[in-house]
Amino acid sequence: MSDSPLSPAGMERSDALVLFGITGDLAKKMLLPALYRLTESGKLTVPVIGVAAGDWDDDALRRHAREAVVAAGTDIDEAVFERFAAGLSLITGDFADDTTFARLRDAVAGFGFVTHYLAIPPSLFTTVPAALAAAGLNRDARLVVEKPFGNDLDSARKLQDELSAHFDDDHLLRVDHFLGNRAVESLMVSRFANTLLAPIWHRAYVDNVQITLAEDFDVADRGSFYDRVGCLRDVVQNHMLQVLAFLTMDPPSAGNARAQGLEKWRVLHATRTMDPADTVRGQYDGYRDVAGVQPDSVTETYFATRLFIDNWRWSGVPFYLRSGKALALTATEVVVELREPPLELFGGEHSRTPANLIRFRIDGDTGIRADLMVSKPEKGTGPLTVPVGVDYAQVLGRQELPYENILHGAVEGDPEWFAFFPTVLECWRIVEPLLDPADPPVAYARGSWGPRSADRLPGLRGWHELGTRLFDAGQVH
Repeated sequence: MSDSPLSPAGMERSDALVLFGITGDLAKKMLLPALYRLTESGKLTVPVIGVAAGDWDDDALRRHAREAVVAAGTDIDEAVFERFAAGLSLITGDFADDTTFARLRDAVAGFGFVTHYLAIPPSLFTTVPAALAAAGLNRDARLVVEKPFGNDLDSARKLQDELSAHFDDDHLLRVDHFLGNRAVESLMVSRFANTLLAPIWHRAYVDNVQITLAEDFDVADRGSFYDRVGCLRDVVQNHMLQVLAFLTMDPPSAGNARAQGLEKWRVLHATRTMDPADTVRGQYDGYRDVAGVQPDSVTETYFATRLFIDNWRWSGVPFYLRSGKALALTATEVVVELREPPLELFGGEHSRTPANLIRFRIDGDTGIRADLMVSKPEKGTGPLTVPVGVDYAQVLGRQELPYENILHGAVEGDPEWFAFFPTVLECWRIVEPLLDPADPPVAYARGSWGPRSADRLPGLRGWHELGTRLFDAGQVH
């Protein structure tokens, strides 16, 4: 392998996948349905060995897996599920008990290389790797760690140090499920594979960028978890800043994950830390009544901020980020507003021609849309805005679930779908001034777009309206 820092990491393909926490909530909602889909597509050909507390046996696990796949809305093909179930087995025991790992060692004996996937609470992120090492199970193996990777900058460094004592960086992968989303990856493809877009992705043409991750549902039964985390740690520090990196990075000089990671690090390193004066924190009405939430909680369920990137490409361009729960609708969308033409030639007497917008919908009905101006037939009227774009579902068919790509990458040893540790540190640095503020969040009504004060972030002329879908029926041209 080349010694170049741009060379891809030499990761081995796995002969077995060990899934810690296979009976947990994440596995039920995301991992088991994704593993079924991978079996269906022929991409999962290795056994899956679950490790969990409790008194289940293999048959109970297989029944649970069927229920999880059905609950995900998947029509089960019995032949596919039979293949999937045949590869499932379970080891039960306490994660603090050495005999649990002795039984696991016996179960993986004979497999050449093993991937250990931690779908477990963060409190166990160091306990399990240490036990794996004590049992010799860190040899010929790699470790996959779910988010959150730390709780702040210092804890992220400490976690890295503790994990590195048992798994080196070429055998350690960090999950951010947004990185498994094909539509997020398409941000980079759209920019660098199309010379139509590449030349205008620059401060000379871009006026501002808005990134929204909105959810119309509340915290439901996750009150005790969410109250310790809040919107900033839950989605902004990881998901939204990873989207920002894809959107703003320079083109990598090689087509591999390490080269991409270095470019993401460069642009995040140039991003200013968040300014409390440019930030609005909100909390929806009724949040404090949720079970598990402290009655005097100051945890934010809404977060909006303005960011700047101090480099040659983006200097002076504001990036507006907002996310929240119990908002008007569910949508994850990037809106890039281009600069207005230097002269007004086509607007009406009392109006200006709207700016061109480029929209990327990266969750739900994914796609890319550009709002272009065309002439209206009526004399004396301004141009008409016409959407032009691509609905990914119509063009590409079913898109893989993010966890299909993550689990396949974990088994195959493909780091493309995972977070680069230096970028994780930069993300924590960027959000650090806002992690634990003393001021209470601003109340906002459920079903709204959050606190009205977020509409008045410095320099913001207004948030671009988002629809329930990127394109209305018959709107794609």
